[in-house]
Amino acid sequence: MGQQTASPRVQQRRQATLLEIRTTARQLLCEHGPSGVTINAVAREMGMSGPAVYRYYNSHDALVEAIITDFYQELTETMMAARDTCPPDRPGKRLLLTCRAMRAWALEHPNEFSWLFASPVTSAAKPDGESPRQQAGQRFESVFLDQLGEVWKKAPYPVMPFADLAPSIQQQMTDYSARTNSTLPPEALHMFLSSWIKLYGLLCMEILGQLDFAYSDLEPVFEENLYELCAAHNLTYEPAAG
Repeated sequence: MGQQTASPRVQQRRQATLLEIRTTARQLLCEHGPSGVTINAVAREMGMSGPAVYRYYNSHDALVEAIITDFYQELTETMMAARDTCPPDRPGKRLLLTCRAMRAWALEHPNEFSWLFASPVTSAAKPDGESPRQQAGQRFESVFLDQLGEVWKKAPYPVMPFADLAPSIQQQMTDYSARTNSTLPPEALHMFLSSWIKLYGLLCMEILGQLDFAYSDLEPVFEENLYELCAAHNLTYEPAAG
């Protein structure tokens, strides 16, 4: 006899418990940091036993992967919602809204942001990039890449010629372009990633408090980077609404 499929009611209860486990883990993360998120701690908060939680997530790594997938999805949806408040015929404004929404989410959820980008992909991930976390991360990437692809398609902007890039960068960007199915040519991808590294690096340092020795307000610095991003991609910079 074939394996019986669980009834819809059983599946619904299981999904509810899975969500409660992840919600509890997120609460522990916010209250105690990453070291506070253990299977036993989650179990105690929920009034369950450790082995009972393992029936839903068979390892700590699997639980972390599931939580990070949630964070990626929440952040991506936040950015897309902000982007879509502006019509497609204003690509510069849409990109600015996307970046500002990312920073706003990070400032509102510093523990989640830190864990999201500081946690390496673990053995729970699949080598072919098809784990839920990897798919969610690729969707996050595409929010930016798709927008720049549309900009490039309508009006290519000046970039360093491909032949002038270092051979290693040529190979890496060619591979990355193929892997992401980006409509941007490798040389344009390199320029975008160079801008992105500065923007994202600044945000990470802000969230981790690494620039507190010099800055008490990094929003103007972030906006300077957004201005440079727009200038590099031939987009119109618009200041944030006051």
